[in-house]
Amino acid sequence: MKSELCGKLGIEFPLFAFSHCRDVIVEVSKAGGMGVLGAVGHTPESLEIELNWIDEHIDGKPYGVDLLLPNKLESKEEAQTAAQIEAAIPEGHRRYIENILASHNIDTKDLWTRKISDHHGDNYREAGASPVLDVAFKHKNVKMFVNALGVPPEFARKKARDAGVLVGALAGAKQHAIKHAEAGVDVIVVSGTEAGGHCGEVSTMVVVPEVIEALKPYGNIPVLAAGGIATGRQMAAAMTMGAAGAWCGSVWLTTAEAETAPAVKEKMLLATSRNTVRSRSRTGKYTRQLQSAWTDAWHSPDAPDPLPMPLQQLISEPALTRIGQLAEGGHGGAKQLATYFVGQAVGLMNQPTTARQVVYDFMEDFAAATEHLADIMSE
Repeated sequence: MKSELCGKLGIEFPLFAFSHCRDVIVEVSKAGGMGVLGAVGHTPESLEIELNWIDEHIDGKPYGVDLLLPNKLESKEEAQTAAQIEAAIPEGHRRYIENILASHNIDTKDLWTRKISDHHGDNYREAGASPVLDVAFKHKNVKMFVNALGVPPEFARKKARDAGVLVGALAGAKQHAIKHAEAGVDVIVVSGTEAGGHCGEVSTMVVVPEVIEALKPYGNIPVLAAGGIATGRQMAAAMTMGAAGAWCGSVWLTTAEAETAPAVKEKMLLATSRNTVRSRSRTGKYTRQLQSAWTDAWHSPDAPDPLPMPLQQLISEPALTRIGQLAEGGHGGAKQLATYFVGQAVGLMNQPTTARQVVYDFMEDFAAATEHLADIMSE
């Protein structure tokens, strides 16, 4: 494909696959797209293991890494101690979660035994993120770093520049994209509200051309369209609007290689596009996820207001981990509660497949869509 961005990154087809699963990263990059590994939560040691494995299997193809460095976080400048974090979590929130589980016949014994570390949240700050980036940028096949929340911090941008790595960032609104452009970001992923995970309120069809127009004074900054995209024809539509490619996360979740728990994967394959919801119940920020009894409970009139990031995640993850484990064993109540990040494109994800086949399907569908457009224009 004749694309400046493809040339810079050394890829054949501008389909970017965000995934926490190293197998997806490898298969997408080998098929001609570009895998981007979600590295949030990794230590330098664990990331080194993941990237070494990827390098051994990816046949020299390029890939990227994605971190979550929010520009607004409780005690961002000065880390809190474990005791301070514990004191900031109201007991009422824990009791509410216990009631959710108990009402679905799930034992809540020892739910809160995991202790909060004094270093919790370091990966969201320079102290923790800097060593992770150092590990990532030692790997020559890493060609792009993407920040998923806010303008990439200056220290991260500098490390990427020094390593010759492109810097990308996600934006859910025109104002966010302009801030990225002013900071000198190389690639902007414009995500509509249809997207899974952290997302804004404006639809992809509106926000992508809005951002592209707003970025004209800043030069030729490539925009990747994200949010609700699960087919090549959608990718073609986005590129017709001026996007340089597509960034997809949800579509990989039902592939054979995905890390998605089988019980959740089964729910996704049966879901329609109306079976997702934007909720703060998981991370404290709005994320789109699969609707379930868990999300319903947090949208109940008697539900407490979710806590800010990262406090909400500290109380939701122990419960969701237990739910996931029980759901895999066939526990009925747990299966009702089970949820995961996914976008409205879940309604298009109806058949089990592989990551490589998804890329090939995108290519075929993209070609058919562009041929259809050419036919219309020639009439």
